[in-house]
Amino acid sequence: MTGQASGRSGTSPGPGSGTGLRSSLLSTLDRFFTVSGRGSTLGREVRGGFATFFTMAYILVLNPIILGQATDKFGHHLSPAQLVTATALVAAVMTLIMGVVGNVPLALAAGLGINALVAYQIAPRMSWPDAMGLVVLEGLLICLLVVTGLRQAVMHAIPQPLKQAISVGIGLFIAFIGFVDAGFATRNPDKANTTVPVGLGTGGSLTGWPLLVFCLGLLLTVCLIARRVRGAILISIVTMSVFAVALNALVDIDRSAWGLTVPDVPDDVVSAPDFGLVGEFSLGGGFAEVGVITAVLFLFTLVLSDFFDTMGTVVGVSNEAGLLDKSGRVPRIGRVLFVDATAAVAGGAASASSGTVYVESAAGVGEGARTGLASVVTGALFGLALFFTPLATVVPAQAATPALVAVGFLLMTQVKDIPWDRIEIAVPAFLTMAVMPFTFSITNGIGAGFVSYVVLQTVLGRARKVHWLLWGASALFVVYFAIDPVKQLLGVD
Repeated sequence: MTGQASGRSGTSPGPGSGTGLRSSLLSTLDRFFTVSGRGSTLGREVRGGFATFFTMAYILVLNPIILGQATDKFGHHLSPAQLVTATALVAAVMTLIMGVVGNVPLALAAGLGINALVAYQIAPRMSWPDAMGLVVLEGLLICLLVVTGLRQAVMHAIPQPLKQAISVGIGLFIAFIGFVDAGFATRNPDKANTTVPVGLGTGGSLTGWPLLVFCLGLLLTVCLIARRVRGAILISIVTMSVFAVALNALVDIDRSAWGLTVPDVPDDVVSAPDFGLVGEFSLGGGFAEVGVITAVLFLFTLVLSDFFDTMGTVVGVSNEAGLLDKSGRVPRIGRVLFVDATAAVAGGAASASSGTVYVESAAGVGEGARTGLASVVTGALFGLALFFTPLATVVPAQAATPALVAVGFLLMTQVKDIPWDRIEIAVPAFLTMAVMPFTFSITNGIGAGFVSYVVLQTVLGRARKVHWLLWGASALFVVYFAIDPVKQLLGVD
């Protein structure tokens, strides 16, 4: 009572002044991020930020492996330690900016697929600085598209059913990622001469202790969700991580069975970041090394992949979070897309490959996150990972991937809103959903949906009703899918 009274009268602080300061801070956060206005709570935002971080922390291991194992034209490797720092730095800074500027629960990090393109297709034709310079140019081009409004206009031109199909396709895609990363589903060797490309576990059966962690984690996650337990996804990740660490300490398990991240108790908790790769890029070197035509084709592929991967992820995750307005538009979309484009520039400048919005952000949304405060939490955790990388990489894939499967289910529920009785909508929606997981690419799924939608509308005599931007995007996708014949026509290797 005394503290409350003194706070109202403006006299010297009383015993409750600490509580009052804390309450004021929480109130400020609530207003700035409109937490209550979006039907969320500060607790949900924090849990969502943690859940997103844990489901995508694998990038701190995977990105250095993809980029670090490749060599450029001159046989040079990138330092794994420096790549860890660069990856964490870009993820931390850009996710924090997304939270504050965009106020959406979307986290960013080095884009998978794009980093493989840089490592295995671009770098072997030039030096690493040259390759990263092309990534910077890609980001600058997308920034230009955002500033001119073209990127937002394309998103607004997409029919609502196709946006819903993108969300469902992403759900299937990330569920597939979860099953594959956990080892529950694996690629069958080509030498087996089998018509089944993906099988259960190893040789058609589930073997090994790590898969037990995944299966128990998935059951725990869905049970907690069914019981409507707050923090279900985060509780599952933490519980199964502790279980995995204990299991690995008590049982003799082949380290390779865990995959990229082994749940060992780390010898060192703190490690010093190495910023040696930051700033190591060349904007014009790639053009000089491989020629203008080849460099432009590389840029085209980078831009198209980043452009539509981000579009699909932003729409899908925002839809699941209930952030789309009545017209199916994302709030502050211009800011969101500009931050994402800037992340591409930052990723190339830090030699971490193009930064982009992560579909694993859906894990935080599944935990209840609805605002940028969750992204601030995720970004802060990536910032801590700069110094606590050993701790950040303790969580094995088998403990984190059940979250992806569970979120895949949540995204899948939107399939009921698609008008399946209208074949001109149903077929493009189906192709969008099916192509994403079957080709392991969000961009490919969006392209299949766009092209088939334009073709069917034309066949039915409704070509004039198709937005001109969809025509343009579909034409680009035709070139994208036929890139090999295009290269042959242009005489490019």
